[in-house]
Amino acid sequence: MTARDVIQLIEGGENLSVEFKQRFSTHEKMAKEMIAFANTKGGYILIGIDDNKSIYGVESEKGEAELVKETALKYCMPEIEFQIHYVEVDHKEIVVIEIAESSNKPHRIQDYLPQINLNTAQVFVRINDKSVPASKEMIKILQARAKDTGLRNYVFGKTEKSVFEYLKNKDSISVKDFAEYANISGRRASRTLIKLVRADLLNIHTRDNGENFFTSAV
Repeated sequence: MTARDVIQLIEGGENLSVEFKQRFSTHEKMAKEMIAFANTKGGYILIGIDDNKSIYGVESEKGEAELVKETALKYCMPEIEFQIHYVEVDHKEIVVIEIAESSNKPHRIQDYLPQINLNTAQVFVRINDKSVPASKEMIKILQARAKDTGLRNYVFGKTEKSVFEYLKNKDSISVKDFAEYANISGRRASRTLIKLVRADLLNIHTRDNGENFFTSAV
């Protein structure tokens, strides 16, 4: 990665695949960002750059590198693969963490549990220019996609049909909306919507606050 590459990333601003940080104060805060990129489409974390694109640089490349390595190995579950680039911009050292989209989703903050707990796991995804907590529905979908367990012979029932009846007059549907419309429990509503996403009949979207909504994919 060259100085020109970094300058282009800075000029483009923060977005789905780019995050600026003047510095990280804790492993947990860095883990949140790394996990979000790995769970989404991958991207770059530029350390030494402020949110307003000001270039501050880092005091110690070695110190930042150690923080990144410790975070990826000890604070992320499963471990996250990454590359570190050291680039000089305006006579200041910038550390760039490059993270590819993971094939081992979902990643979470290390909790030392043998399996992921949907009620307590701290899983993050990237939405626009923010890293936000993933909902239970999103976590389940990440799990299914990682295992390539799509539903290819999904049988429609009355409950499934009511989703698309709702979407005839609405642009989107949430778990709460569907539960109320179909007069079913929130758990059943969630399970039905997840299955429809896995069957490629619905798309799942996440708002900046982490809430999910679903739209028709057909």
